[in-house]
Amino acid sequence: MELLGLISWILLLFLILAFICFLLYCGYIHYQHMKYDHIPGPPRDSFFFGHSQTILKKMRQNQLVYDLFLDWVTTYGLVIRTNILHRVVILTVSPESVKEFLMSPKYTKDWFYDRLFSLFGVRFMGKGLVTDRDNDHWHKQRRIMDPAFSRTYLIELMEPFNEKAEELMERLAEKADWSRHVGMHAMMSRVTLDVISKVAFGMEMNSLENDRTPFPRAISLAMRAMVEMRNPFIRFSLEKRAFIREVQESVLLLRKTGRECIERRKKAIQDGEEIPVDILTQILKGADLEGDCDMEDLLDNFVTFFIAGQETTANQLSFTIMELTRNPEILEKVQAEVDEVIGAKRDIEYDDLGELQYLSQVLKEALRLYPTAPGTSRAIEEETVIEGVRIPPKVTLMFNSYVMGRMPQFYPDPLVFNPDRFHQDAPKPYYSYFPFSLGPRSCIGQVFAQMEAKVVMAKLLQRFQFELVEGQSFRIMDTGSLRPMDGVICRLRPRSSSGKAKKID
Repeated sequence: MELLGLISWILLLFLILAFICFLLYCGYIHYQHMKYDHIPGPPRDSFFFGHSQTILKKMRQNQLVYDLFLDWVTTYGLVIRTNILHRVVILTVSPESVKEFLMSPKYTKDWFYDRLFSLFGVRFMGKGLVTDRDNDHWHKQRRIMDPAFSRTYLIELMEPFNEKAEELMERLAEKADWSRHVGMHAMMSRVTLDVISKVAFGMEMNSLENDRTPFPRAISLAMRAMVEMRNPFIRFSLEKRAFIREVQESVLLLRKTGRECIERRKKAIQDGEEIPVDILTQILKGADLEGDCDMEDLLDNFVTFFIAGQETTANQLSFTIMELTRNPEILEKVQAEVDEVIGAKRDIEYDDLGELQYLSQVLKEALRLYPTAPGTSRAIEEETVIEGVRIPPKVTLMFNSYVMGRMPQFYPDPLVFNPDRFHQDAPKPYYSYFPFSLGPRSCIGQVFAQMEAKVVMAKLLQRFQFELVEGQSFRIMDTGSLRPMDGVICRLRPRSSSGKAKKID
């Protein structure tokens, strides 16, 4: 009886403590509401969950959350408040705030990037170049990596860019009979995987030859997990257990591959072999300079560059193809430019890229409508004022290129695909276009990515006529980066040397 009485008292004490914690949590949420509710925003779904239910509903329906944000800023203004449980995130689409907070090194990335340290308990990007929140340490990493993205080295990449793009053209030629359906996103994912593997890490992935390689799926699962983790309750979902295991296995595969790659390069250095000045060499050089990097730190940047260098470029190419098929007059114009600049030659030269001005405009316009990395965020430690709205300290500011790129205040007829917006004589977008972010934390690989995209697109436009298979939805899927939901299914046929499509009987 005494034991039962003791257990009863312990349970009662536990319930009292739980109730006190619940009251404290309620008080904290109420305090957050009082602190930030002067900022415009949509009505909360509930006291405890804020706007989480609306956001999660969009995600479950495979709808794009950023379209919801676009509706909200259209209704409530350039600065809006969103409540996620006890957290408050401020979305601003003010160009002046983009200029202030992204261009300055004063503001660090926010707590969201800490969540990318690991995925479901398995180390993912760790403290790599994208996720490092310590600006001093990040600056040291960035300075070490810069030589791998210098103009001199990028010019040397034209050979592997041409080589891998040519392999893609050969695979497409096998399917170009106007009757077969070709998933262009899948093909773009393979070529960008082969490119980043070779030019960054000296690996031959050969995914264009072997469509069973697990890496595209591993990368897609990891990217999707970044989105799914927006749901704070996913770890407790029974129906997501299989997905979580697959993500864990995918991240382990990426890091295992990186470990093998790094160990091979270290041995090559020890054996006195000639070593390229690529990303992997710079990762190892940085480890020597810092002196305290272990293998896990090295793998953080391997995974970061592997994913960032593959997924986003594949998505940009896919969206570009999709829009060109929807706008035949633009397709005809950009093909005419490619015919004039490239002609029938096989290898595209670095100087040719500068001549492909209209193709540059097409690629930029695709990123305006479909920024593959749609947004970023910063931690604000001090009180500030944006568009006349007082923003209390200790809050996250969210910036979204997708939302701003679709606002008529910044782009007339924003849903119209119009490459002339980026003509050299057109007015430059004023801090409303940042698909690679802006300022000191902008993407180190953006020139690399656009060179690669230009080579692939120029060869595709040179060799093939293509059109979309009927019945596609043009919907966008958020997998951490934005991609076409239907895969951009096309039919293709070769073009003749005169620039016209060959007739296929």
